[in-house]
Amino acid sequence: MRRVIATLILISLLSACQGDYFPKPKGYNRIDLPEREFTQLEKDKPYTFEHSVHSIVEPDSFNLAEKYWINLNYRDLGGKVHLTYLQLDTKDKDVKAVLNDAINLTAKHQVKAYGIDESVGLTPNGYTAVVAELSGEVPTQFQFFVTDSTKNFLRGALYFDTAMKNDSLAPSIEYIKTDMVHLMNTLEFKK
Repeated sequence: MRRVIATLILISLLSACQGDYFPKPKGYNRIDLPEREFTQLEKDKPYTFEHSVHSIVEPDSFNLAEKYWINLNYRDLGGKVHLTYLQLDTKDKDVKAVLNDAINLTAKHQVKAYGIDESVGLTPNGYTAVVAELSGEVPTQFQFFVTDSTKNFLRGALYFDTAMKNDSLAPSIEYIKTDMVHLMNTLEFKK
């Protein structure tokens, strides 16, 4: 009787292993993107804009941060948009120097970037906007600045808190880029 049971177990184990094995293809993380919805930035800043309700407005914690620098933290997507505001025509902050700094900050990424696509345009409020989209394994994939050329300058840069490859982050990058374009189009500098 024991031999019969042992034989049956052996036959079932051997027959279970007959089949072709195919390795599974590489997968990507599933990223569920939220519905777009915007809210107005609080009124205590010299600028206002609409930002995503899915981003949390935080003061910038950088040790050199100035009073009106903030971050839009997309916690669910792992990204942050660092926004730096400068009032022009003050000590060392004329429009030419600030523009050179912004362009140089973007140019520092040329070492790792496959390409940098820049475009210049006007926002609905008549401000000049410059957008830089960086491709490749760079720490920031999207940067912009908006200025009225006389008194106000706002710069933004998108960063992710992850070591994932940018192709895996592509849906999140595109989602936040669209939000940043909305931010630029609704930006108003206060008088």
